[in-house]
This record gives sequence, structure tokens and C-alpha cells, in this order.
Amino acid sequence: MTPTADLALVGLGVMGSALARNFHGRGLEVAVYDRGEEARARFARDHATPGTRYVVCEDLPALAAALERPRRILVMVPAGPPVDAVLEALAPHLDADDIVIDGGNSHFPDTVRRAAFAREAGFRFVGMGVSGGEEGALKGPAMMPGGDVEAWERLRPVLELACAQSDSGPCVDHCGRGGAGHFVKMVHNGIEYGDMQLIAETHQLLRHGLGQTPGQAAATFARWNEGPLQSYLIEITAEIADAADPAGPGALVDAILDVAGQKGTGRWTSATAIELGVPLPTITAAVDARALSAARPWRLAASAAFPPAGPVAGLTVADLEHALYAAKIMSYTQGFALLAAGSAAYDFGTDLARVARIWKAGCIIRARFLDRVHAAFSADPGLPLLLLDPGFQAEIAERAPAWRRVVAACTLAGWPVPALSASLAFFDTLTRARGSADLIQAQRDYFGAHTYRRTEAPEVAVHTEWAGLSRVGE
Repeated sequence: MTPTADLALVGLGVMGSALARNFHGRGLEVAVYDRGEEARARFARDHATPGTRYVVCEDLPALAAALERPRRILVMVPAGPPVDAVLEALAPHLDADDIVIDGGNSHFPDTVRRAAFAREAGFRFVGMGVSGGEEGALKGPAMMPGGDVEAWERLRPVLELACAQSDSGPCVDHCGRGGAGHFVKMVHNGIEYGDMQLIAETHQLLRHGLGQTPGQAAATFARWNEGPLQSYLIEITAEIADAADPAGPGALVDAILDVAGQKGTGRWTSATAIELGVPLPTITAAVDARALSAARPWRLAASAAFPPAGPVAGLTVADLEHALYAAKIMSYTQGFALLAAGSAAYDFGTDLARVARIWKAGCIIRARFLDRVHAAFSADPGLPLLLLDPGFQAEIAERAPAWRRVVAACTLAGWPVPALSASLAFFDTLTRARGSADLIQAQRDYFGAHTYRRTEAPEVAVHTEWAGLSRVGE
């Protein structure tokens, strides 16, 4: 076989097939392979018709043979052992300058391990997050490559062809060393969890707290999508909210079982934040909410044993809009804090402004205010928290009263708003110069002699024999 293909795609599932079509649509010749004979046959029948520039390969050796040198191979298979299996099977057929890209939702420690395997086997490896779903993969996703910088420079022309485009340029850039690409994608998905939970809580309050019809809720989200809340997730919520059920009367969303699925990236985000000591309450509340949704037998039993929530009094649509916006900023604040901590801990060298720019189009969390996130970290790369950017400070201060009304009213009435309330608790904890940890340190020192530090000499560890102290009294 004469090697003529510009790029190869391994894995012809939803994302892999769409990306192959994307690259082909940009004028590239694309070799494709899937271990499933039916998947290969379906792709050949539906897309590799006469006159197209696809090479459908029967095995990985044929795929390697079809590619121009040095090779560029994008692997889009499920995270975990399938990625390792593809790399091991490809390795004997690769040369020193060939590049293999893992574009799936891999855990970043696995990416680091696979990069070491690739170095030992004699080829280049890039871990790259890809976001945008099937439509994004076909029309232009956000891409987050990390690792080998020389490999990125060679991949850059084809990735910039296929990625989403914003007014700030192509939505692809090098995210840092090592496993940075998949770390950035993991945090993206964590923010996505938080965003989706916040929107779901707000939708529930519109429908069942304020009594809006599906059409009214859809109109509310559509109007919000024209203002500061403009984002892909708000946009699709406006479409979902009043979509008719094809199987019967009413809105389709009302017929959907309230049990949320998850593939693990949200849990990875929360677990990594715990390991790094980064508070992530909004995102963790969203992960917990999905787990509670899956515990439906618990919920059914508890709802029968306790009285239902009462009416939510005193709220307006404007209150909900302000609360949702403020809480979303907390979610992004936490996510970017984790990006900074991960970059420092793992020596990624991640540029936060660059990440915000990548996320401006193509990805699931794309939103209008990412322009301002990009501007904030461009103006001050050392900004410790997004919340402390002067522009966001002013907006949160303006919206905080409405945010408090929403959380307070829901708490009094018994309506669960775990992400909205966790976001507010995060904000309130940050904005108190002195918190409640003084007593915790005293308790730790009392029962375990763990020591504490005094306010006038915070560099000195102190232990006290508490049982022998006199009492202050009234």
C-alpha cells in the first residue's frame, strides 16, 4: 500500500466517526480503523463512498502502512484498558517520530504512564482532551493537548484546521507538560458537572417553586441566553424545557427518570481536589447530587416517611437569574483554582488564560463570560482566585442579596439546592477573615496533641495541656 493518508483515526464510535469526518471535510485524507468489523463496514457504507478520501483499514498494521511518515494517529476509544491495548498493538508498527494522540477521557495519571511507555517503545505520545460532543466533534470541538511540545507543534496545523474557532482564534492550544491535556479536560468536565447541577436546580425552582409552565421556563432560559448567562448549556436547556413528549402529552423532560448518569470525570475532579487540598464544594455537591439521584430507592422510602417540601415563598425570576450567575462564577473560580494547583503540583506549566481561550467555543461549558475569564488571567497571570478579579467582585456583590434570598427560601421550604447553597457557603467562607477553624485546632490539640498556631506568632507551633487550664467564665 502506498502511504498517502494525512492522519489516522482509531475507534469509530460516535466521537471517533465524527472527528474522522471533520478532518476529511477539511481536505485531509483520513485512514480509519475500528476493531469491530460492523463499525468498519458501517463507516465504509455511510461515509467512505467513491470519490471520498478515506482509507478503511482491516487492522492496525494496514493503518500504519496507509499513513505518510511521520505518522499522526488519533485514538478515540473508551478510557482505560482499551487505550493501553491500542498503544501496545500499534507500537511494533511505529517509528521514532510518529505521534499517537489519546483523545479520549483518560485519567491524567494514566496519560503520564502511557507517555513513559511511548518513550520506551520509541514513538511520541500526546494526551489530548476533546470537548463538544458529537456535534462539536463534527463541526469543530475544543481540543486540549498536553505533553510532548515538539509533537504539538507538528500536530498544530491539522488540529487548528479541525477545532472550533472563536473571535480569539482556534480553540486548541498546548495545555502544558506531562498529563496536562487530560488534567485540563478533567477540570473542564468538573465545571460542567457544577454548571449542569446549578441549571437543573434553577429549572426545578422555575417549574415547581414559581409554577412556570414548560413553555414559560423555556422562554425564561431563552431570555437568559441573551444576557450575561449566555452559554451552550443555557441554550440547550431552553430547547429541552418545553420539548414535547413524543410518547404522550406534556413535556418530555417530565417523563425522564430523575437518575443522572456519570462516567467518572466529575469524581476524578473532586478526588484530585481533595488530594491537592483545593476546596471544590460546588463541583463536589454536583457529584454527590448525581450519586443521590441514583439512590432512588432511598429517596422513595424517605419521601414516604417525611412530609414533602412546602411552597417557596418570596422568590422572583430575577432572583434566580442572579443566583445562578453568581453560583456559576463560584464553580469557575473553584475549577481554575484547581487548574493552578495541579499545574504547580505536577509541573504542568499550564497557562490559565490560554485554557479560558480554548473553552470559548466548541466545548460544552462555552459561555459569554469566558471572554472575561481570559481577560482576567491575561491581565494578572498570578490572580489567586477568579472571584478576586475586580469585574467579577462587583458583579457578585450586586447579585449576592438575591442569591441569599434563593438559598434561604429554599432551605426554609425544604427544596434541595445543593450546588447553589454550596456555592454560597464557599463565598461566605472566603469572605470571612476569621472562620471557625480555631475551635477545630483546639480540639485536635486537646485529644491528639497536634499543636496549633497563635494569631500573634503564626510561625510557631504550640501545644497546651487543656485539662489543667483555668476557666475564663462570664
